[in-house]
Amino acid sequence: MTKDQGRKQKAGKNYRNPVILLAILLLIIGVPYIFLKYQARKSGMSISEVVQRKMIRTHMADSLSENTQMEELVGERIDFLTPVPIGDPFTEAPMISNVIAEDLDGDGLLDVIVCDAKDNFISWIRQYPEGVYSEKVLARDLIAPAHVQAVDFDSDGDTDLLVAVLGLLYPSNDKIGSVVILENDGAFNFRVRVVVDRIARVSDVRGGDLDGDGDMDLAVAQFGYDDGETRWMENLGNWEFSTHMLQNLSGPINVEIMDIDGDNDLDIISLVSQEWEEIYCYINEGRGEFQMKLLWGSENEDYGSSGIYMYDLNQDGMLDILYANGDAFDYIPPQGRPWHGLQWFENKGGLKFEFHRICTLVGAYSLRPDDVDGDGDIDLFAVSAFNIWEDPEAQSFIWMENVGDMQYMRHDITNTPTHLIILEPGDFNGDGKTDFITGGMYPYPPFDRMSRVTLWTNDGTLQSGMK
Repeated sequence: MTKDQGRKQKAGKNYRNPVILLAILLLIIGVPYIFLKYQARKSGMSISEVVQRKMIRTHMADSLSENTQMEELVGERIDFLTPVPIGDPFTEAPMISNVIAEDLDGDGLLDVIVCDAKDNFISWIRQYPEGVYSEKVLARDLIAPAHVQAVDFDSDGDTDLLVAVLGLLYPSNDKIGSVVILENDGAFNFRVRVVVDRIARVSDVRGGDLDGDGDMDLAVAQFGYDDGETRWMENLGNWEFSTHMLQNLSGPINVEIMDIDGDNDLDIISLVSQEWEEIYCYINEGRGEFQMKLLWGSENEDYGSSGIYMYDLNQDGMLDILYANGDAFDYIPPQGRPWHGLQWFENKGGLKFEFHRICTLVGAYSLRPDDVDGDGDIDLFAVSAFNIWEDPEAQSFIWMENVGDMQYMRHDITNTPTHLIILEPGDFNGDGKTDFITGGMYPYPPFDRMSRVTLWTNDGTLQSGMK
């Protein structure tokens, strides 16, 4: 080999080394950048916000781990609720996705509005006269309705119904979801107005004046499957709406509308499940402009978020977030997980929330507050949709007694019926004591302890101090 050939080979090696280093550097930088860019596109955030999100979630995971290492207080069972089925009878496994307590006809007696995801209708279980319940279908052919809100949407003095329609109860990427308003004509005949359809499966819709123009707009959660969205829909009048996208993540299951920051406009709180398991706030900056902020996120992608509920739990004048994680639809057959449970996020002001674990409840759904024993502090109630039903000790309905200093003692209520997915409080007999409504959903066995809609009447044992 000549000297010139040797120099050329050496020069070639010297040339290749920087190229290899550059390629490695591009891989080290490029792959994370592509991933961050993808996450930013999916979440609606900037790349810097995605990085901050990861750091925040890591910090949150550490605090969550510390908070879950707690000793739970367990009290005796106290029988103070008497269950009675109301509404139409059933012959096949019910699939009730939502119930709300609402005096729809304004006669002073609480009624129940029902989302039936098996027979695909919205119904009204009317209480009239007192203690007598009869069910009437208000709207049919709403495929897998997921949630209903009762509100006077068109400001005409009667109560309309906002309905989130999945289009299919089980996972699907098809654009089959819709937002429907059932317009009350004043005589309890409801006109079906489809606000938007052929969108990712809709899991929740709520009404509120989001742009401050005096009419009611909509916040919408679209679970989808892996193509979900969160949007708000501006009311243009004459049943016309303009859509404004807030986020493009799969798995939104709840949207709540309230003034969370005390600046006299309405903000949106959103719970995103699926692979994300996060709670977001969309801060209203005026005239319908929103700034997104991540409030909390779990590092466990299988955490099973199942619902949030806004309530001032510690009675300090600021709304807290009650949060249940117990979803198990991802499994075949569906089955709960040991990390499922109940928790609350204490509002510390300035959009800061502190996580507090309340208790473990496998398959937990529908965490609701009430001072059921009349001692001046707020107790908690919850149901389970995905407990280990083969275990006779597995409970479907529990209450958490506030024993002071925001500490809770668990009391079992029942293990029958099973598969309870929704719970709502209300005084149905007007005696000043809180009763409850539950709905059963049975996508998998066992089918030996089923219910459709059940009224649990409070006999006053707790208030009388007979513990």
